[in-house]
Amino acid sequence: MAESERQSPPDSSEEIPPATQNFLIPKKEIHTVPDMGKWKRSQAYADYIGFILTLNEGVKGKKLTCEYKVSEAIEKLVALLNTLDRWIDETPPVDQPSRFGNKAYRTWYAKLDEEAENLVATVVPTHLAAAVPEVAVYLKESVGNSTRIDYGTGHEAAFAAFLCCLCKIGVLRVDDQIAIVFKVFNRYLEVMRKLQKTYRMEPAGSQGVWGLDDFQFLPFIWGSSQLIDHPYLEPRHFVDEKAVNENHKDYMFLECILFITEMKTGPFAEHSNQLWNISAVPSWSKVNQGLIRMYKAECLEKFPVIQHFKFGSLLPIHPVTSG
Repeated sequence: MAESERQSPPDSSEEIPPATQNFLIPKKEIHTVPDMGKWKRSQAYADYIGFILTLNEGVKGKKLTCEYKVSEAIEKLVALLNTLDRWIDETPPVDQPSRFGNKAYRTWYAKLDEEAENLVATVVPTHLAAAVPEVAVYLKESVGNSTRIDYGTGHEAAFAAFLCCLCKIGVLRVDDQIAIVFKVFNRYLEVMRKLQKTYRMEPAGSQGVWGLDDFQFLPFIWGSSQLIDHPYLEPRHFVDEKAVNENHKDYMFLECILFITEMKTGPFAEHSNQLWNISAVPSWSKVNQGLIRMYKAECLEKFPVIQHFKFGSLLPIHPVTSG
């Protein structure tokens, strides 16, 4: 990492903040439906969607198994996620009458709540220690809700916000792009799937068969970008069991499909109607563009999702400042 320590970043989301920046504990700002206008005009929205689209471009046409740079910060983030994974093993589900929402999740979550700042401090260098309490809030928000024992796209968005904040303070850099998706986000997905399975978490605000997926959205966006201009895999192939089994280790989108088919029974067209419809789209670039539009409409512009989003100094609620 040292060689790129002080080079001027080519991308505005990579500003290295002055040491004097006043970090804030992020808090909710979207309290009513009319507040949604504030969100859509905010610096946070512009930076968040910019981050998602930058990564979308970064992974275009690349396999999960391709060669890419892995910095020390990336390794430390993977180690952090490995710790969360180990805590699941150490916190087995408890016997309870209800099949869903195993209460052992609350024990697991309490450990994260207590340790989040220490975990984030392992990733953030000491000269940026002041940022830790702000950034750690997004990590705590990214693993589900401990009252309802549910998980959904709002929690996933908090993890993307966590990574975006690490870019803004210069811990992650432009040349970490591929590793952010393939190594860190992919590991996060594995841990979330394990949480969902182990504690039988409920989908937060699920739209049932009309939603894209009970739990995730971003891996479908980035996963469809990976498949753009693929020599033979077309959207129609992802409903083909053989194609999925042979290629899921290379493509995030197919890994998501595999997980759905493991978790759900019955015909694909019935349990995942939206995805079934998407399989009829002729090209991956059309799928990718459509999913970005759908993400904005179904997640980022929905009050029940965004009311939980928190704003601080790194992802501020104030309107976009030009310049």
